[in-house]
Amino acid sequence: MKASAIALFIVGAAVASGSVAKGGSHYISGHVTKSGTYVPPSMATNPNSTMVDNYSSKGNVNPYSGRVGTKDPYAVTAPSPKK
Repeated sequence: MKASAIALFIVGAAVASGSVAKGGSHYISGHVTKSGTYVPPSMATNPNSTMVDNYSSKGNVNPYSGRVGTKDPYAVTAPSPKK
């Protein structure tokens, strides 16, 4: 009975974590930049119109790296000049 309860918990946790990852984030392949710097593969949140739910925002923790967010999601940024 105890073993089946543990197995059920593990399966439930795996299913739940998979559904969260599919809806809110995506995989970024490793690549080399124009300057020759290698960027390792990572996960990122899907783009949307808010900064509040990004891993890098204050109050959030990146579930893949464990890093705590530091960016103020309510900071107003000036638009970049158009070229």
